[in-house]
Amino acid sequence: MSSNFITTKDGKQIFYKDWGPKDAQAIVFHHGWPLSSDDWDAQMLFFLHQGFRVIAHDRRGHGRSSQTETGNEMDTYAADVAELAAHLDLRNAIHVGHSTGGGEVARYVAQYGGGRVSKAVLLGAVPPIMVKTESNPGGLPIEVFDGFRAALAANRAQFFRDVPAGPFYGYNRPGAEVSEGVIQNWWRQGMMGGTKAHYDCIKAFSETDFTEDLKKIDVPVLVMHGDDDQIVPIADSALLAIKLLKNGTLKVYEGLPHGMATTHADIVNADLLAFFRS
Repeated sequence: MSSNFITTKDGKQIFYKDWGPKDAQAIVFHHGWPLSSDDWDAQMLFFLHQGFRVIAHDRRGHGRSSQTETGNEMDTYAADVAELAAHLDLRNAIHVGHSTGGGEVARYVAQYGGGRVSKAVLLGAVPPIMVKTESNPGGLPIEVFDGFRAALAANRAQFFRDVPAGPFYGYNRPGAEVSEGVIQNWWRQGMMGGTKAHYDCIKAFSETDFTEDLKKIDVPVLVMHGDDDQIVPIADSALLAIKLLKNGTLKVYEGLPHGMATTHADIVNADLLAFFRS
């Protein structure tokens, strides 16, 4: 067993990166669906060079972690993070979550964060809940997510090419500067994971209700969201989440896409750094 893996209580292997001085302020990054810790490259290197300890893991079923059949839901994702935090003995860490990873952060901080978390960031994140329900009339219809499942089951490789080439990075917008390398890197990360875990995770990120998690969080939380996010629309995510947080700050980015941490890393990193040091 490599030192870059932990084995969970149910016997699954979780891959992680842990760079920088072990006595430095720790930042833990939580990636989106269906990606891996590699999606944080632009942040990991930047904050490492700023003197932080930077940590990121591949969620179960994603990246280099076990291609899990079971446990592909938010309670288990958060429990896996808790096991990793205990293994690394993290105290007063900052947790940063993008998209699905933002839901993971909300559930983890609410359930396990006491004494181990000092701040959190929700970046283009899914909370409080994505799907349309009676209590969430502005959400996306379940048919949207059924379409995701159908596309993944029919031709995952093509689906994982179409998402980054289009709405994820806003490359479908007029005048967008398209990076073929970014598109291929998204595809590479997605195809590393397990299709069963990716299929299950669609339900996890779309139907999990994080309302009570957000209400429980009392550490400072920075909510960052692009107002041209085509994957997680801002009106039904960040604009609602900020109302549920006890100590939240909302920062809206005009015209920026869901994948802004990659396309506009300079802007995002500067604002993260200011929040970390505040």
